[in-house]
Amino acid sequence: MVHALGWNALLPKDRITVTVTNGWLELQGTVDGQYQKDAAARAVRDLMGVKGVANKITVKSRVTATDVRAEIESAFRRSAMIDARRINVTATNGTVTLSGNVHSWAERRQAEQAAWAAPGVIQVDDRLAIVP
Repeated sequence: MVHALGWNALLPKDRITVTVTNGWLELQGTVDGQYQKDAAARAVRDLMGVKGVANKITVKSRVTATDVRAEIESAFRRSAMIDARRINVTATNGTVTLSGNVHSWAERRQAEQAAWAAPGVIQVDDRLAIVP
């Protein structure tokens, strides 16, 4: 189990522990972003003999709200699907709030994924309205 975590380049070394009880895994530790927490669960959930995963990993932000906002807005501008001018981003203590309008469900989903991918994000509050 531990080797599966070590093989994943997204995961920090020696910051995640695994406890196994009757095929059930409990992941604990601290990571920098939600994407790492999700990657840890994906790395072990389909291994032979695993019945379930309790992901108790904590996400701790190491970047400022300004850094997070700039990263998300940059991702919006790079995406052909997202009209960044219609989306407002605020970030406080690792929580990102998206507000404004998007053209479709696909654009809304992409905006939320871009927010989650930013380092230091521990929660995304999606307040985007779909206005074709």
